[in-house]
Amino acid sequence: MGQSSSSSSGRPRRDNYYHQTQPSPPPTRPHQPLPLPPPPPQPQPQPQPQIASTSSTSYPPLPQPYYNASYYQQPCSYPNPNPNPPRYNYGQYSGQPQYNPYYAPPPVLPLVAPPPPPPFVERESTKKIKNDVNLHKNTIKLVPDEQNPDHHLVSFVFDASVDGSVTIYYFAKEEPNCTFSPAIPGLGTFTSVPFQKGAAQKFIQPPGSGIDLGFFPLDELSKPSEDGVFPLVIYADATPKSMTQPEQLQRASTHAQITLAVIEKSNVGAFVVKVVKQILWIDKVRYELQEIYGLVSSPEPEVKTIEDDDLGKDCVICLSEPKDTAVLPCRHMCLCSECAKALRLQSNKCPICRQPIEQLIEISINNSEK
Repeated sequence: MGQSSSSSSGRPRRDNYYHQTQPSPPPTRPHQPLPLPPPPPQPQPQPQPQIASTSSTSYPPLPQPYYNASYYQQPCSYPNPNPNPPRYNYGQYSGQPQYNPYYAPPPVLPLVAPPPPPPFVERESTKKIKNDVNLHKNTIKLVPDEQNPDHHLVSFVFDASVDGSVTIYYFAKEEPNCTFSPAIPGLGTFTSVPFQKGAAQKFIQPPGSGIDLGFFPLDELSKPSEDGVFPLVIYADATPKSMTQPEQLQRASTHAQITLAVIEKSNVGAFVVKVVKQILWIDKVRYELQEIYGLVSSPEPEVKTIEDDDLGKDCVICLSEPKDTAVLPCRHMCLCSECAKALRLQSNKCPICRQPIEQLIEISINNSEK
């Protein structure tokens, strides 16, 4: 009934068959160690001195030195390529560095004194000058002459507190006493046009007194020459002059505003006037006018710019005191006098445009003056 685990049928067991059919391993060769070089000669033991002892105890002899062949290394038989290697003597420690041919000490740079702070001009040191005639340079433009379509006339807006006259020069050069002479004789009539006092007056050059700008290369119109000849000069004199008396044109003025400009071409091909600088001539003293950005007390709305509105009325550092100090040459009026005095000792950059500061000038603003 039951099954027996014995092989009654005569078939061998699988494990017995596996052991019987497994090949025998190959015979192993006896291990032959590599021959070692002969050991170096052993030093002869030195005889130990006999120490007299009064006791009967005998000490064992000292152990003899032995040599372990397993750690022996054959010395290198290659010759040294550099029989005399360099030796570096670093010396003992001292305050002076030792010489090393592979190390060059950094150069000792001379001490440079910091630059002096920019000067600060006090309000008491500034001088107020009354300008009797003021030309709005943003309103200058060239309009075609109706009588001569190829010619152009100068037009602009100005303010005047006294009567005076305006003279237009083409390609003129500045002479002593702030007078101007034409560099090209016979170019234009250079007649003086009188005006009366008043605000926001519009001026236009008389017909027939303009020139044809098409005869001149654009390079000569778009920049002043090396000799100081400007393509366009507008001379606004606060002294009345008559058109019927040409000898008065040669008389030196005592109060005038001069605008020096160049003429460029726009993308649509029209001529555009670009002001280079403005000069104020008062009592034989020449002043160069500079715009102050951030002077919000100006009564002229067209003078204000986006930058003026962004600066606000308060100092950009303390945000509490009204600004009354301008930075030159960038002409940003953005500081009060106390912050300006502290800033000149700490930084040399304008807080608005980060340009170097050359001078700080305190400006007195009084809106009640007319």
